[in-house]
Amino acid sequence: MREPAPSRAVSSRDGRRRIVAVLILPQTLLDDISRAAEAAFPHECCGLLAGRADGRGGQTAVTRVVPSANVTEGRAEDSFEIDPQVRFDLMRALEGTDEAIVGHYHSHPGGPAEPSATDLRMAYETNLIWVIVAVAEGKVIDIRAHGVDDDRNAFHPIPLRPTG
Repeated sequence: MREPAPSRAVSSRDGRRRIVAVLILPQTLLDDISRAAEAAFPHECCGLLAGRADGRGGQTAVTRVVPSANVTEGRAEDSFEIDPQVRFDLMRALEGTDEAIVGHYHSHPGGPAEPSATDLRMAYETNLIWVIVAVAEGKVIDIRAHGVDDDRNAFHPIPLRPTG
């Protein structure tokens, strides 16, 4: 997995802007995402990322991965939609904690770990990080993190640092 050049993104729990210099993702959770992407192939998998954003250090640390059924009404081979009930349940579970939904993940079966034009059209929340998994012939070949520019006209890479 290649680490992109340093960049910036925005993550927030309370609506305040925070610069994200790096996404920290425990290897065990990265493995969970990889298994989900391989199991869903040739369809896209998806889920939510919960964690903590450090406004001073620019790090966002993922503490849990919550998988979702892909409930897209489109073609599951090249689109995804997280089940709204999964999001509502996670939001309730995070109430009163120092964790928040910091992003989501999905796979690109047969495509790169880069945002697609469809991803950009669906990027409504600029405060969420996008983790995209490239899957070729049923095997994960790359995982990258991206942020959405505030004007929603483009994505930018966020370095992904596996830990543990």
